Amino acid sequence: MDLSTSERFRLQQLATELNATHAELIDDDRLEKWPDLFVPDCTYRVIARENHDRNLTLSAIFCDSKGMLVDRIISLRKANIFPVHSYRHILGPTRIVSAHEFKITTQTNYAVLMTRADGHTEIYNAGKYIDEIDCSEDQPLFISKVAVFDTNVIDTMMVRPI
Repeated sequence: MDLSTSERFRLQQLATELNATHAELIDDDRLEKWPDLFVPDCTYRVIARENHDRNLTLSAIFCDSKGMLVDRIISLRKANIFPVHSYRHILGPTRIVSAHEFKITTQTNYAVLMTRADGHTEIYNAGKYIDEIDCSEDQPLFISKVAVFDTNVIDTMMVRPI
């Protein structure tokens, strides 16, 4: 990866902003806008670290197109029944792992807090994002977003994106 310091900083800022927007849309329940952060032929996965480390494909959530992301949100709004709760993401710094022309691969640690209707807050999910991001246009977009989670027990049905 032969990036100048200024180009590396610019790409890191773009990736950081994209991840911050991703978290904000989920946390603020503006899920209908969430698929707009992805290219049409994207991949979105939420996978246990154990499966990821062993190159197993079984994922808690798997979508292989923007259309599937849209369908997931429609299903969440119309078909799923789950306890009322809200999320709050805490993101670590985004690190560029590799860069090739206008495509970068990044890693960002995350923790998702869940607050239930009774006001109790707990750690819902924690892990790392591994992202491939297209930075060729004015607005960077996820090519692939993989949430590799360390949390072994998922307390409630995983309905929202992580």
